Amino acid sequence: MGKTKLFWRTDMQIRAPEVRLIGEDGKQEGIVQITDALTRAKGAGLTLVEISGSATPPVAKIVDFGKFRYQEEKKLRKQAKGAKGGELKEVRFSPFIAQGDYETRLKRVKEFLAEKNKVKVVVVFLGRHMGSKPFGYKLIGRILGDLGEGVTTDMEPKFLGRHLITIISPLVARGKPKENAKTKNQETVNE
Repeated sequence: MGKTKLFWRTDMQIRAPEVRLIGEDGKQEGIVQITDALTRAKGAGLTLVEISGSATPPVAKIVDFGKFRYQEEKKLRKQAKGAKGGELKEVRFSPFIAQGDYETRLKRVKEFLAEKNKVKVVVVFLGRHMGSKPFGYKLIGRILGDLGEGVTTDMEPKFLGRHLITIISPLVARGKPKENAKTKNQETVNE
């Protein structure tokens, strides 16, 4: 994923004859001539930044440019981090996997699910393993059993060539159901 470069027009790069000015305190100053806005920014030792160039007239704000850029990049990083969840991750197993390898891969599946990613569980059959297909289904059943009720199966196990594949995803955490006030009162009466 490439890094997005942010760009704002500042000071003399702003071409509009007038702007809707937001002062350094964040309050709207109204529509002013660009020369007046530049003079105010320079007098305060700050920078005039075009916030919205598509508005008529453009919106400009008087800011400390270093702080402003940092805050905008921080917002962008937060948005990118929030959008990350939901990727499809893959973890491969063998139908006759050793216990230590099984536990390591199961731990990885749990980490992916904790990050709100879907997981494609693949059981790879090599050579003579193809005659032992029931072991693959047992393994997937064991994996689902070890993961517990926190997952849902998006795609039931099925063979695609030499791979037995299933896709699982984490259950969406919902708020606790509110207790019915009537039931709560009955419990109090019964005590």
